Amino acid sequence: MNRVVHPIEVESYRRLRARLDTSHFPPLTRAVVERVIHSAADLEYATDLVIDEGELEKAHAALHSGAPVVTDVEMVAAGITRRETVCRLRDARSGPGLTRSAHAIRLAHEQVGPGAIWVIGNAPTALEELLTLDADPALVIGLPVGFVGAVESKAALRASGLPAVSNVSEKGGSAVASAALNALLYHPTHPTEETS
Repeated sequence: MNRVVHPIEVESYRRLRARLDTSHFPPLTRAVVERVIHSAADLEYATDLVIDEGELEKAHAALHSGAPVVTDVEMVAAGITRRETVCRLRDARSGPGLTRSAHAIRLAHEQVGPGAIWVIGNAPTALEELLTLDADPALVIGLPVGFVGAVESKAALRASGLPAVSNVSEKGGSAVASAALNALLYHPTHPTEETS
């Protein structure tokens, strides 16, 4: 992917790296950590994120081979650049024991099937619903934000054994979830390509 990096982004990364040494992270982990920190201006994500490099490598390959990308809300979809996404929230309906976000995940699963990359940055109930499905994801970026259910849903994601990017705290949100996906999207598929 040829991407022109704006000078403001270059300077932002320079300042980030001046304040936080990320050189010890493996390449894809570093890309995700830095882009999430950049999106939130929050250095604490360096120790809050839970990431496995091997899982990121497989997800990176799947993403660049055309795996579908599913988001829980349109705000996450809007933050993902240069890639079509599936978001079924407009079609979803709430019901007894089912939030609209959870229903949207069901609808998206019916549409995309196994092997998708799921990006959840808003609704803990969306992440909880995904964990009940036989989604067989390439990766789950589970970074919902909030005081109710966010920590628990992310802990359940980690306990599930699914390949995932998550974090331990209540922090998260649409911007950081889309940033994590963009980090994989922007990262070169060949070592000679440039990144920022």
